[in-house]
Parts: sequence; C-alpha cells; structure tokens
Amino acid sequence: MEIKYGKLVIIGAGNVGSAILNSILRMNVVNDIVVINRNKDKALGEVLDASHTTAFAYSSNASIRVGDYEDCKDAQIIIMTAGPSIKQGDARDRMVLLEKNISIMCDAMEKITKYTKDAIIINVSNPLDVLVYVAQKKFNYPKNKIIGTGTLLDTARFNKILGDICGVDAKNVTGFVLGEHGKTAFIPWNTVNIVGISFKDFEKQFELKNKIDKEAILQEMKTIGLDIVGLKGYTNSGVALSACRLVAAIMRNEKCVVPVSVVLDGQYGVSDIALSLPCIISENGVDRVLELPLDEDGSKDFKHCVSHLKDILESSKHLYL
Repeated sequence: MEIKYGKLVIIGAGNVGSAILNSILRMNVVNDIVVINRNKDKALGEVLDASHTTAFAYSSNASIRVGDYEDCKDAQIIIMTAGPSIKQGDARDRMVLLEKNISIMCDAMEKITKYTKDAIIINVSNPLDVLVYVAQKKFNYPKNKIIGTGTLLDTARFNKILGDICGVDAKNVTGFVLGEHGKTAFIPWNTVNIVGISFKDFEKQFELKNKIDKEAILQEMKTIGLDIVGLKGYTNSGVALSACRLVAAIMRNEKCVVPVSVVLDGQYGVSDIALSLPCIISENGVDRVLELPLDEDGSKDFKHCVSHLKDILESSKHLYL
C-alpha cells in the first residue's frame, strides 16, 4: 500500500508518547496521527485531550485517533515509545530495562513488519542503541529507515551547558555527543566550536574566568537525565522534542545533520552495531552517515563505546535470536 504522507503512528501513550503527541500538534507538520497503546482507554483519553487543542490557532487541525498495528501499513513515520522507562529508585543505568524492552520491541516489530517495511521508524525506548540494533537486525528492516533519537537529546543538553558557560545561545554551539545513549557517550572536543571559534579558544574569546572542565561537562551531560528522573519521576519534554525534531526533518525533507542512532555499515571500520553518529536526515530517513575527524582521544572513546555495546549485544543474544 502507498504511504500516506503526513501520517504518523505513535506506539505507546505514556509520559513520552503523550508529550510527543502534544508537541507534534504545535509543529504543524502532520495531518493524521494514530495512537496505539495496550490500554485503549488510556490512549483514548490522550487522544481526546489532545484533540481539543486543535481548536487553538497554534495547533494544527490534524486527525487524531486511537488505532492498532494495521494502521502502520500506510504510515510515513512510526514512533516507538512503548516499554517501561527508568523510574525513581531504579539503578541509574538504562540497561536495567534491557530484557523487558527487547521483548516489547520484538513484539512491536513483528506486528509492524506484518504490514510495512516502508515506514520510517523512530525509536525512543531504552536501552536505545541495543533496541535499534535488534529491531533492524532481527527483522531485516532497511537501515536508513530505522533511527533512534540516540544522542540528539544528549547533544542538546551539552550545547545548553556549554552555551551557558560561554554566555551564548545554545543554538550557536556546534558540538556533538556521539556513541551510546548512555554511560559510554563521548564528546569529540576537537570538532566543537561556537560560530567557527574552536573550543581551544573559548576561554580567551569569551573572557572566561575559569578553565573549562571537559570531564565535568561530560559527566553532567551523562547524568542530568537521571537527575531529572530523581526529581520529577520521569523525563519527557526533552526526548519528545528530540523525536519531533526528526519528524519535522523527515516531513520537510530538510537534509539537516543531527546525531542519531543507526546500525553502522563500515563507518570508522565498524559494522553490526548501533550507535549515534551525525546523519543527514531527509524524507528517506537517513541519507548519509557522516564520519567526523576524530583526534586521538575521540578515537579512543569511540573504540571504548563500540567494545561496550558489542559486549552487551553478545551477552543478550539469547533475548532476540
């Protein structure tokens, strides 16, 4: 069946799914939204609540309804949010969700692929990189059409932290967080700049009183999401807008460059693993995966990340093979 351009399916109506639903309406980029959730009453409640906002000028008059997996057959984009998230009191490691969410992802992918392999799938569920790999590999889904939000949110957090230090708008910071959406994420500092000013010149150009502590920034970026969980019980605003950023890029065929999790195919000599690298995003999904010029530290961090994720995939094979 032909894809309906402008049709979005959201799987999961929890804190993140509902935040994505409400955020996407304000972006005016889709005209048909279907929400799938095991608890249909919860899905209907979210749909009804969100539908009332379409009467306001700032919200698009999109069709919003509860559906099932058959609605995936002509969807342009599917966002996967189903499965538990890290909660207050859990270990501060997304890998505690591994077994449960691999099972949920495999169940969802089995139902999705019954109807389509043409839709672009955006995964938000954790552990994100492992789930992107499992979904693509086990179900032979086109690599360019399965994307994880990955380090897109980590990058936004990093840019905000660094922008505040230098006293500039975070949108003027060009710097990516790469690798795992988790503890082995890394920052290739040799590529970081603000409007062309290289990182090594920040202290002079922005008249900083103290030397920038790269390790402190990295650790804050890695832990801030878990800190938010500890404070309010969950995170949803940042990750929702990360998913919406990708939806907009796809719907508008933007060809923007953002860091997202994809299954590698020879980048830096690595294959058969998913992690975040800068990618060109268009109506086709991932047009191209870019390789930044990593210095010695960046190369070391990248290899450590790859080794860590490969160990996890190897030890969890029995869950998806």
